[in-house]
Amino acid sequence: MATTTAKTLSLFSPKPDFPRKSRQTIFSSLSPPPAPTLATLQTQPVTQKLGRFGVVGLLGAGLALTALEPASAAELPLLGQLSEPANALSLPTWAIHVSSVVEWIAAMALVWQYGEKSGFESWKGLAWGMVPLLGGAFCACTWHFFYNSESLEVLVALQAALTVIGNTTMCIAAFRIHMSSEERPKNL
Repeated sequence: MATTTAKTLSLFSPKPDFPRKSRQTIFSSLSPPPAPTLATLQTQPVTQKLGRFGVVGLLGAGLALTALEPASAAELPLLGQLSEPANALSLPTWAIHVSSVVEWIAAMALVWQYGEKSGFESWKGLAWGMVPLLGGAFCACTWHFFYNSESLEVLVALQAALTVIGNTTMCIAAFRIHMSSEERPKNL
């Protein structure tokens, strides 16, 4: 009890006794990481390589696709003979669809990595819970790829079912993460 009172009083004293970090440890996290060498790139996992170089390429491809003048493939000069139906998606809309799927896959990989590196195995369950929603995204892209064909209407129903299943599995995974965090000691 005396130590608690002493610590409480030290907060209000003219010179509080807080542990201080050296300037080197405070600002070391602000400095840029060293440039990768060929040896470090060869030993890094694929996800770290993609994290470093893939984001720039993905953003560049997205900007190039959305900044193009023609809004659909039929308007491109080389593909002038291609006739698309009125319900065809424009190139910017395709860029959004594809980039959303790529982002979802990247999120799944990052959640899985977090579960491995942090030791919280329940986070891996969240990555598994994201799989049905990825399947629904593939259904939507496939249906749009075939110009929303009536013969593929089953994909719309499958996408809806996978969305419900995916939302349920994500809810269960989030509950499992909550329960595992409750079981851990509070002093970590």
